[in-house]
Amino acid sequence: MLMSTSHCTTIAAIAAFFMLTAGHSLAADTLPPFNDALFSTQTTLETSHDGAYDVIDYDEMRDINGRDQIPEKRAQRKYVSLGIRKLQADETLSLDGTRLDVTRVGPSTGAAFTVIFIHGRNGDRRLGANDYTFGGNFNRLKNLVAGNGGVYYSPSVKTFDSDSVAAIAGLIRYASQQSPGRPVILTCASMGSQICWGATRDPETVKRLKGMVIMSGVTDPDFIKSPFYKAKLPLWFAHGSRDPTYAAADQQGLFEKLFKAGYPTHFTLYQTGNHGTPIRMIDWRRVLNWVLAS
Repeated sequence: MLMSTSHCTTIAAIAAFFMLTAGHSLAADTLPPFNDALFSTQTTLETSHDGAYDVIDYDEMRDINGRDQIPEKRAQRKYVSLGIRKLQADETLSLDGTRLDVTRVGPSTGAAFTVIFIHGRNGDRRLGANDYTFGGNFNRLKNLVAGNGGVYYSPSVKTFDSDSVAAIAGLIRYASQQSPGRPVILTCASMGSQICWGATRDPETVKRLKGMVIMSGVTDPDFIKSPFYKAKLPLWFAHGSRDPTYAAADQQGLFEKLFKAGYPTHFTLYQTGNHGTPIRMIDWRRVLNWVLAS
């Protein structure tokens, strides 16, 4: 579909403004506040491991029913800022002959940084681009990234095997080529964590990454053998204490090994949280700032 000249000019002006405002914040490796009063005022129940491990209070009645207009389907209007949709587009990229459907939010070239989100089983690119589900947390992520001159990609992953690992490696390579020398952060949820772990084993992919975030994911017992581990790139875990799909204790065990080895890692446990809790509750500004500053 062709856009009018005036519409294209408007989008270009918005993108240029975001790029200008991003320069100061990223120079200090700090994304400025965005709806922090709604998303960052969480109660810490416990802190240990020199601050690398924290337990966050989670209450379903407060954090789902009290936050959503329709529980688990539509956040209250105050939790979303929809102006960012002007920088959003659905695309199909051709990456070394592999076609990959993505939702992109932010500039396709010259981005200050890149964030890629990989969904879990039965998901597609729409999950990571939905403004209203998960309490509006993806909307906040899009605003934090694209609103500060970065670019956010939510791709569709059809399988969770080596083919999809290769496809996402192609996306990471593409993003790095589009914005040379800028940080690329890979984030994965649930079964999508298999894509993250696969990426850690490829030296060329690791060279292009700044860090990684694993939410409600599986554990990779061979991670310490990976190029990612050897490069000591920052790794943040987020998990619900009552996750029935992937036990929190498994990821905590890996975190403990990494922490004892002096590896740059952080673990956030959501007390009484379920499998989807980290996607809803993760404080994206805190996490992205930690990765960017590491």
